[in-house]
Amino acid sequence: MDFQVVGPSPEPDKGPLQELHSSRRKLRNKPESYRMSEGDSVGESVHGKPSVVYRFFTRLGQIYQSWLDKSTPYTAVRWVVTLGLSFVYMIRVYLLQGWYIVTYALGIYHLNLFIAFLSPKVDPSLMEDSDDGPSLPTKQNEEFRPFIRRLPEFKFWHAATKGILVAMVCTFFDAFNVPVFWPILVMYFIMLFCITMKRQIKHMIKYRYIPFTHGKRRYRGKEDAGKAFAS
Repeated sequence: MDFQVVGPSPEPDKGPLQELHSSRRKLRNKPESYRMSEGDSVGESVHGKPSVVYRFFTRLGQIYQSWLDKSTPYTAVRWVVTLGLSFVYMIRVYLLQGWYIVTYALGIYHLNLFIAFLSPKVDPSLMEDSDDGPSLPTKQNEEFRPFIRRLPEFKFWHAATKGILVAMVCTFFDAFNVPVFWPILVMYFIMLFCITMKRQIKHMIKYRYIPFTHGKRRYRGKEDAGKAFAS
């Protein structure tokens, strides 16, 4: 008589969900000390506190943002500091007699920021054929709507100041000191500035807006003046 050896039946293939549950059960059955050591080996950023470097940069960013928030109402002081940094940078470039490419790039960057500061958030040329969205008032009897800039004043100041600081740092590296005939850069920048401002002024005249808001103007007619005197 032939005897057939029956072995253990092969286990069915486990899906990813069953494997996850089985690994969790094995981890729960292990001692507490082993689980803690295994969690530490994975990394403290997942199961514990963040690293020291991460906490340092997070705290540094919070302090920086706090100082920015405190400086928001002091508009004049902020711009005086920025102008002072610009003056220091120009003196440094004049004494070193170099880094003209960096200065030209800084001027182009500030020009783009200034154009965005003077431009409305919603371009009136895109709103001519549609009635959706806010539009600029063109008559005195229309509802007062303040001028909303594409680039707010605080962001303009912040970006301009950071640009000056970055350009200042670049003057400490000879790799950015590319030899160039600087009068050509000056003439090209003046020409670019005139063309850009001319186009911006034409845009302002065409769509009748002024990039500065001083508050709502009040108009008093003859009837209102007579009532005021009668009362």
